[in-house]
Amino acid sequence: MDERLVIEGGRPLRGQIRVSGSKNAADYAMTAALLTADDCVLENVPDIEDVKHMTAILETLGVEVETLSSSRLRINASNVHTFEPPSDLVVNLRASFLVMGSLLTRFGRAACCPPGGDVLGLRPLDVHLSGFRALGAEVYRRGDQFVAEAERLSGARVVLDYPSVMGTLNVMLAATLAEGTTTIINSASEPEVVSLAEMLSRMGAQIRGAGSNSIEIEGVSELQGTTQRILPERLEAGTFALAAAATRGEVEILEAIPEHLEALIWKLREAGVRIRQTEGGMVVTGTGDYQAVTAQALPYPGLATDLHPPLAAFLTQAKGVSVIHERVYDNRLLYISELRKMGADFVTAGQTAIVSGPTHLYGTPVRCMDLRAGAALVVAGLAAEGTTEISDIYHLDRGYEALEEKIRQIGGSIERR
Repeated sequence: MDERLVIEGGRPLRGQIRVSGSKNAADYAMTAALLTADDCVLENVPDIEDVKHMTAILETLGVEVETLSSSRLRINASNVHTFEPPSDLVVNLRASFLVMGSLLTRFGRAACCPPGGDVLGLRPLDVHLSGFRALGAEVYRRGDQFVAEAERLSGARVVLDYPSVMGTLNVMLAATLAEGTTTIINSASEPEVVSLAEMLSRMGAQIRGAGSNSIEIEGVSELQGTTQRILPERLEAGTFALAAAATRGEVEILEAIPEHLEALIWKLREAGVRIRQTEGGMVVTGTGDYQAVTAQALPYPGLATDLHPPLAAFLTQAKGVSVIHERVYDNRLLYISELRKMGADFVTAGQTAIVSGPTHLYGTPVRCMDLRAGAALVVAGLAAEGTTEISDIYHLDRGYEALEEKIRQIGGSIERR
């Protein structure tokens, strides 16, 4: 169905909004459930397309996924009967490649085609595959699939070429049941990595250093089931913070964890936005005049690359020339062509976006190029004069739960048609 979001802009957002569970953390926890034959119960799971894709992938492997409530899942992997998820499902979801680490270490073999998700440029699988090889697996290509095999993995020192979140997680998952000690050097430190390490520890894994650039895993013979509450979605919280600022409103974002958004909060305060922490989250208050800033999208704890596009939409309202350097994905700037249609003044230089403001944005038909580009269009549409019609919103449905309902809760005019 060709669904669209229609936004009537120019209304300051005001009120309270609660963020959902993390898209990525939910996907990661679901793949960790493959490591045990016991039940794993996940709470605060967002009702989004990415979780539905991961559910479908696990079910094709023989995993039982039961919906206990709107935000609770029970996952049981006691009857896994195949170790090769179908390629037509894998291509829909980047996190699908994480089944490799879990299947390989528990069953001794796994095969998977290169995964899909947003087309953001080169995201090589070398760090995953070299990690498996370092742990003693034989890795080779068969048709469209990568295949990894080993009777039992052995602990090793694994040095990642860059702090890849997925690479860190795949090696960590594989190392939990390996024989001996594995040390991951140059590991990613995102909150979602820490959250998965905490889940694995409750399952019986021996993990130290999660959240730093070096993680140590002492392999164990088996893991047990557990209950995991999915941490709040920091990217959704950041998106709503930017929307509140762009519309010069005041919104309390419940469940937001400011410590996970420090780089964004720093830039918003530098631009002139008022932000204060509350017992339940944080309050974002827009002001009359914003000043241009310079920012860089970097691995955590730097500014999240997924917040780069909505930050750029906000900066159209700042006085002066703002610059955002993209250091993570080489196709992140796809959003710029759509914001230009709304009146934004952008130029690019390589992977750098340069925006001059403030500019008056006007509603017009635009198209989601990817998930976070869609978030940028929502922020811009809420701040623009007139009607913005956003197409290809299946991208937004991948990562934002009940987006239009939440925006209406805080006074935005938005509907799905």
